[in-house]
Amino acid sequence: MTSLKELVLPFYEKALTVNTETNPAAVLFDLLDDDFISYGTIENKNSEQLIGQLRFFWKMIPDLVWAPQEIIESGNQVIVRSKITGTPNSPEGKFFGVPTDGSKSFETMSIDIHTIENGKILKVNHIEDWATALKQMK
Repeated sequence: MTSLKELVLPFYEKALTVNTETNPAAVLFDLLDDDFISYGTIENKNSEQLIGQLRFFWKMIPDLVWAPQEIIESGNQVIVRSKITGTPNSPEGKFFGVPTDGSKSFETMSIDIHTIENGKILKVNHIEDWATALKQMK
């Protein structure tokens, strides 16, 4: 039987982290419930919208790594504190409005709370510390 931790790890290792050996969208479709919703600080996303955002990130940050540092299981929830690293090299030359040319990297963190139902991720509440990443990019 797969633990909740094992169910969530591919979300980070094969979908959020840039990985040329897998199809991240296919990984997410396998992991996410049909009624999936991602709750952020400003807007919520369904699975299609999340995949679109991640495609943008994969293109903008070709070495993006989203590495879990701590994982806590509680009931049907998995809480993950992650370290996010990357070197933005946006085709538009900007990373959240900050000029970039691929010469500056960042390291920041995120916290996600995944709710699992019937072996799928039904929802995730998340927050990323992009302010720290942007400070490092200036």
